[in-house]
Amino acid sequence: MQHTIQRPSVSHAAAQAVVEAAVRAAQGTPVAYAVAVVDAGGHLTAFARMDGAPVMAIQVAQDKAYTAAGFGMSTERWHEFIKDDAPLALGAPAGVERLVAFGGGVPIILDGHVVGGVGVCGGHWSDDVKIAEAGLAALDR
Repeated sequence: MQHTIQRPSVSHAAAQAVVEAAVRAAQGTPVAYAVAVVDAGGHLTAFARMDGAPVMAIQVAQDKAYTAAGFGMSTERWHEFIKDDAPLALGAPAGVERLVAFGGGVPIILDGHVVGGVGVCGGHWSDDVKIAEAGLAALDR
């Protein structure tokens, strides 16, 4: 029996690169965002709150990243997953702490492994998704 496992996780340098790329993308918009990156275990690894971003965006961005890393799917997909299932739609958001079921959280997948998540909050969820994806593009280099 194996007593331990090794799980790949996003490095601080990679997490910081994602945050910086997302902030650069956000600077081209009239909206101020909060951007969070968590590691594979859901722990905050890198974060930025742009000047003027709503205070509530701090927690929501972190929870979006946590949801994406924890389930390995985007928060936008969570909405699609639960919207037509009444018991799940009512129970999951209320019963699963930190679960966010609207866009702006995206898993970080490297070499086929979920190594973390990025969460963005500040604008409409569809704009949050665009900023999160711009941040992830930093890892494509």
